[in-house]
Amino acid sequence: MKVRKKVFIAMSGGVDSSVAGALLLKQGFDVVGCHMKCYNVDGCAEQDAEDARRVAEQLGIPFYVFDLEREYKERVVEYMVNGYRTGITPNPDVMCNKEIKFGLFLTRALELGADYIATGHYVAIKKITGVYALYAAKDKNKDQSYFLWTLTQKELAHCLFPLGNLTKPEVRIIAKKHGLLTAAKKDSQGICFLGKVPASEFLKTYIPVRTGAIVSSAGKKIGTHDGAEFYTVGQRHGLKIGGYKEPLYVTDKNVKDNTVTVAEGENSPELYRTKAMIENINIIGKITAEKPIALHARIRYRQPLFRATLTIGKNKTGRLIFNKPQKALALGQSAVFYTEKGEMLGGGIIC
Repeated sequence: MKVRKKVFIAMSGGVDSSVAGALLLKQGFDVVGCHMKCYNVDGCAEQDAEDARRVAEQLGIPFYVFDLEREYKERVVEYMVNGYRTGITPNPDVMCNKEIKFGLFLTRALELGADYIATGHYVAIKKITGVYALYAAKDKNKDQSYFLWTLTQKELAHCLFPLGNLTKPEVRIIAKKHGLLTAAKKDSQGICFLGKVPASEFLKTYIPVRTGAIVSSAGKKIGTHDGAEFYTVGQRHGLKIGGYKEPLYVTDKNVKDNTVTVAEGENSPELYRTKAMIENINIIGKITAEKPIALHARIRYRQPLFRATLTIGKNKTGRLIFNKPQKALALGQSAVFYTEKGEMLGGGIIC
């Protein structure tokens, strides 16, 4: 008899991972449900864990809880707080995938006898001539490839993404067909561990409030703020300054001088850039960049892809030159690279 491959499915308590588990069972895998207990601020984690356990019971699969709260605080929460403290805008969801889901969880799953791990991410994986490649999901509104640019061939050899060729409405239909209790459960929004708690409110429990100046592009003081650390380039809400025909947008911040610079209107030239320096670059496949590569890119989640040219230098650093100026380039965010056909090539950190 053929031995069934064992898959540890990361079950968040939402509809996506629930359906992913059901699909894996249908495909003939030996499925084990796993819930990661991580740090959570708004108190929804207990209900999510209970929903995950109940879905596993509905599917008739074993269920385990991995307590990763300490590691999550150290590798994700502290990364986010320290980033804002130094003046950048970090992406904790990218770090959660790198360090927790496809780091600790994958390692422990393999140690416990898993052949693969699976998640409810909307992304497609293919193996072409012995090399794994990630592609944008069928559902472009839900595609999560942007958050997975840190993955390497080593991790991808043990990853399954059952939802890559499905749309969200199709996932809901499958959940309803299987009678899963999460079929109508709403999706979580925002940073995973914050829930409905605003990021600025959370950061103020770690970073002291300190009054500073909001200045115009010409250097004129036009208002005050609670600390440059709590703002990001492109932000328009929370400035509390009236009297302008168009909204004000943050174009720069300086945590050393504690100043926030703003400009009027989303078409303000100060809000746009034509290039970015990139660090910690990861290329997933066999592509080399000894010469400039023409590709597509995005510098924030759900942004439409734009044409750019990438040149990679030494020590995983490089330069990304945009064919057209791009709005709201925030230091610390991820720049992610794609081909015209939707293959996600990798990414890096805007520095």
